[in-house]
Amino acid sequence: MKLNYAHQRILITGASAGIGRDMARQLAAYGPKALILVARRREALEALKLELQEQYPTVAVYICAYDLSERQQIDALLRTVSREVGAVDILINNAGMGDYGLFENADWAKLEQMLRLNIEALTYLTYKLVPPMIALGRGAVLNISSGFGLLFMPGMSVYAASKHYVTAFTDALRGELRGTGVIVSQACPGPVATEFGEHSGTQGTIPAGLMMSSEACAREILDGLARGRALFIPGKLVSIGTNLGRLMPRPLLRLALRPMRRRLLKSESPRFEPVSVN
Repeated sequence: MKLNYAHQRILITGASAGIGRDMARQLAAYGPKALILVARRREALEALKLELQEQYPTVAVYICAYDLSERQQIDALLRTVSREVGAVDILINNAGMGDYGLFENADWAKLEQMLRLNIEALTYLTYKLVPPMIALGRGAVLNISSGFGLLFMPGMSVYAASKHYVTAFTDALRGELRGTGVIVSQACPGPVATEFGEHSGTQGTIPAGLMMSSEACAREILDGLARGRALFIPGKLVSIGTNLGRLMPRPLLRLALRPMRRRLLKSESPRFEPVSVN
């Protein structure tokens, strides 16, 4: 099933920077009926709205500054969208956050926020916005998962687990909605040059040759959704590497990643003082 972005009401979470911002820029060129840009940072959203309206004056752009890790703010977002825009035709669940480091040393408040954003917000928005799509017999949901939704790596245990949820949820939902006219797809990007590295603590840990620009990543993601593909991994090298990792037997993969704890211990301070046992 092919998807046409023209004349659609498209909601993008995490639209203030990175892949979300570049998807908004590229989608505006198709002439959608409305772009609903969601993120916490109002100033960044306002700057993006101004940019898009100057370049595409016929596209209606709505900015919604909400923190999606808070249920009350998601409900406020849904009320605003219903009142000002109407039914959403395409939902792009792009917002997410990560953390890098040993689980034992992690900050629980950050982990909890990550789980709420990566899992709960994505699921709740989909739960609320899919039924009207089914009633209309058309629509699309795009979930941004990760290469770690297909693999795992010590140091990103909770992040990878949250993306495994997204991957399984998306595949199952696609099966449930087959025949309804609603497309369900997911993208599993690898390393992308965005603010994610700075906020997650992974900056400087990834070879430059594997890093993809957010503009190129957004383009491949939108092309994959337009084609109605179930799952796509942007970037040829990352796609090859991720698929090879998926084919590798788990025991071998665990063996290859065994040195990760020692590397992480060298760069981290323990959260608890060691306990001496007499």
